[in-house]
Amino acid sequence: MTLSSKQRRYLRSLAHHLHPVVQIGDRGLTDQVMTKVDAELEVHELIKVKMATKDRAERVAMGERMALKTGAGIVQRIGKVVALYRPRSKKPTIRLPDPVTS
Repeated sequence: MTLSSKQRRYLRSLAHHLHPVVQIGDRGLTDQVMTKVDAELEVHELIKVKMATKDRAERVAMGERMALKTGAGIVQRIGKVVALYRPRSKKPTIRLPDPVTS
């Protein structure tokens, strides 16, 4: 999912007060973790995921894999936390601003 800068800015403001609902430990991005991320996106639409690894490149790759496999968009990466957004399949609650940038 591709998000415009205006949409990412809006979603970042909503994600600011959220706590991570999924934590990735030493075992990395397993099938069980992917299932949990997918389920949490369906429930919440906008989530934060915390990753335990210290390697920055690995964290970036994990975030991109999660987004690709779930069809989500990456809203923001800060340190060990990535925020993901995907609208619910039925009755989405978060309304994104128009992607037209000004």
